[in-house]
This record gives sequence, C-alpha cells and structure tokens, in this order.
Amino acid sequence: MRADRLVSLVLLLRQHGRLSATALARELEVSTRTVLRDIEALSAAGVPVYAERGRNGGFALLPGFQSELTGLNHDEALALLVAGSRRGAQTFGLGAALASAMRKVVDALPESHRATAAGAVQRLLIDPETDLLARRLVAEEVPDTIVAEVRRAVFAGHKLRIHYAALDQTPKWRTVDPIGLVTVRGQGYMLATRSGADRTYRLSRILAAEELAEPAQRPDRVDLDRAWQERSTQFRTGGDQVAVLVRVDPTRRQELVGTALAVLGEETDADGWLRLEVTFQDSRHAEWALWQLATKAEALAPQWLRNSLRDRAAAIATRYGATS
Repeated sequence: MRADRLVSLVLLLRQHGRLSATALARELEVSTRTVLRDIEALSAAGVPVYAERGRNGGFALLPGFQSELTGLNHDEALALLVAGSRRGAQTFGLGAALASAMRKVVDALPESHRATAAGAVQRLLIDPETDLLARRLVAEEVPDTIVAEVRRAVFAGHKLRIHYAALDQTPKWRTVDPIGLVTVRGQGYMLATRSGADRTYRLSRILAAEELAEPAQRPDRVDLDRAWQERSTQFRTGGDQVAVLVRVDPTRRQELVGTALAVLGEETDADGWLRLEVTFQDSRHAEWALWQLATKAEALAPQWLRNSLRDRAAAIATRYGATS
C-alpha cells in the first residue's frame, strides 16, 4: 500500500539522514520515478523533505522533524509492546534502553491506537517468573559492565578477551571471535569461535571481558538461529551420554521427553503405557529425570540405573519408616 511506503520512506530518511532517489528506490523496491512521486506527495502533506543537489546529494528531512508512527496499526503496535515485555533485553543488559524505547513507541502512536494498545498489553503476560506450580524461572545475573563489553565486541566485530569459568575448571583468560548473543529461558549465551573452532560461552560464567581493537575473524553475515541449532545438536550428541529404556505413563510422557536430550524410539505396550528409548546428558541427568516421575515411570535398562533408583527409594523408605 502507498501509505505504508510513504511511512517507510520517512523512516528511512530519519534513520540515514540523506539518501539518493536510487538508494530509496532500492530499499523500497520501486522505481526512482515512484520515489519522486512519493517525495512530492510527502511535501504536499506538509512533511519537510527537501532535495540536496550535487554529487553527494539526495533527499533529507529538516533537522528535528518528528512524525507519528501512523503506519503502525493496532496489532503492530501491540506486537512491539509485547516484545518489550520479554526477558531478552534484560539478559543482554538492555533493559533500561528497551523501556525508554517502548515509552517512545507509545508516545509516537496516534491517539486512536495509544490507549487501546497500552490497555491490551496489560492483558498479556509473557514468561512470568513462576509457573502454575510456583517453580521459579531462574534468570541469571550478569554484571552490566561485562554484558556491555561483550555486546560492544559482538556488534563492532572485534575480538574479545574473556576471563571464563568453565564448569568444574579453574577460570582462564582466552581470546575469542564473537559471532552473536542468544537468550534461552533467562540464560544468555555468546556464540563465538576460538582458533577457528566453534565455542559457546555462558554469559554468567564470564568473570571479566575486554573488547580488543583487532577485528574478529568471522563471516560478514550469520544465520544465528541456524548456528544455535547446530551448537545445540553438537551439545546433545557429545559428552558421556546415557541411553535409557523406560516405561512411562502417557500422562507424563511430555515431562520425560522435555527433560531428555533425544527420543530414539517409542512404542505402546499392551497396558497403554509407553515404552521409550531416550538419551540423557550423563548418569546424574538420567537418575534425576526418572526420579522426578516417581511411580509414573520405570527404568528398564541399563541395570545400574535401576539399582541406583532402587537404592535411593530404599533410603527414603528407611528414613521415613524409622520411629522416634
């Protein structure tokens, strides 16, 4: 629609300051003639856009010009406000900046959308701190100074020196090439390479960070979602993984599958229970997951897991069976 294109044109000029008709046509995917007609339409509507002639000329807005975001409909404004309620910005140290941006979005909305969008967002709650069983989502605390340094290196494309405390290891300094930042369930990660090898660092384990002046060795463009999926697959298929054959009540299947790394096979027994072959990260992970399901699941193999669960159950029975 032309109205959407006119708003996009104004936003492009506000963002870049000055653009040629050719550049605007490329961004808007229209002809230069269409751009010139749109410029005339904006001028006629009172938008202070003017032409600068010469080799480096183009079109620009008068300094200080402000406009309403009239191109936003109700659902688009609501989407922006809901996005502002999620936890990613907090994880990356951008909470205050996001709050300021959301205030500007609300202030710039047309009056007809402002009240309804702000009221509607109060009816939506995204990622509350606890679920229905009062289990708290543990969001990691990372010092703002560290997050800011990491963020600057990621955006600037510079190498990053970090003092990192890997699990069960003495903290060490290392220099990495940062690729991007990811947040998952309140936990932040930095995807990077080190000496050419893929690495994933948990932000909460970075004790100190220093952005270096040297450019990072990384591709100009990255599909961060794909990179994260690849790292996730590497994680699930590495380490001392344990394969477990388990019978589970169908009502608890989702809980088991949500805890396991992968499901290798599944069938239904004659009594209606499900028989699954699943993998866990290690023996402790397997024992913990099966223990959570209590009598709604039975580990069939390996035998050491059956023995471990039996011994744990016996210890509990002894503790609570004792008389004072």
